Amino acid sequence: MLSLVPTPIGNIGDISLRAIEALREADVLLCEDTRVTKKLIHILKERYSTTFKEHQEFISLHSHNEKHFIEKLEPSFFESNVVYISDAGMPGVSDPGQALVAYCLENSVAYDVLPGANALLTAFVASGFEETQLLFLGFLDHKGSSRASGLQKALYNGYTTILYESPHRLEKLLKELHSEAASREIFLAKELTKKYQNYLRGTPEELLAELNGNFRGEWVVVISPAPAQADSAITQKDILALNLPKKVQAKLISKITGENTKACYQRLLEEI
Repeated sequence: MLSLVPTPIGNIGDISLRAIEALREADVLLCEDTRVTKKLIHILKERYSTTFKEHQEFISLHSHNEKHFIEKLEPSFFESNVVYISDAGMPGVSDPGQALVAYCLENSVAYDVLPGANALLTAFVASGFEETQLLFLGFLDHKGSSRASGLQKALYNGYTTILYESPHRLEKLLKELHSEAASREIFLAKELTKKYQNYLRGTPEELLAELNGNFRGEWVVVISPAPAQADSAITQKDILALNLPKKVQAKLISKITGENTKACYQRLLEEI
């Protein structure tokens, strides 16, 4: 059997009793980073006097080797008690895990997913944005047209949108948001559940001023939805249904949504 086990995103006290039990009883631990998992188990042994099975096997399974590892799997591998554990948070959310679940479904292997700590949901609730339909985009591409297209998607999809961002690119993201949607309300959650956890909310310009060059830490960015457009005789769906060139469709859509025309055109090409 396979169990996907979430781990604390910062505060060790957030680990669940079920997660401890699953780790304790595992024969094989598939780890995003074996060093991180071994450190977690050491803490659990010391802090909670937890005993673990002897001779547990630790196997590295991360985004770079996941495909190759799964290609070589046999269903018999899961006759042991197998646990997949990412470094922090929920497996499958900006971490490996989904491909393992897909393998189990395709090969009739029993599996379970334990609930637990998750940065995107924690930040969403903390944001106070009342539009409860949300879209999670993870990390935007670093540069180029794909980043510009991703940014437009984040800004003009009609939902509360959640991104992850590194400290090295947070300033760049806030400047991009200021350029594209200066009045949009943004919520930042820094170092969730950790010692230096912090919540910030404001326009991109206000956030840049408040941070004043201090972008250290792990960040979740929550973007409020675009303001509702006035009722229109034509919708984006109507435009896409028309037999028009993509460039013309992009220009019309930008008129009713405020989306950048070039970015809209790129998005339409990618959706073909």
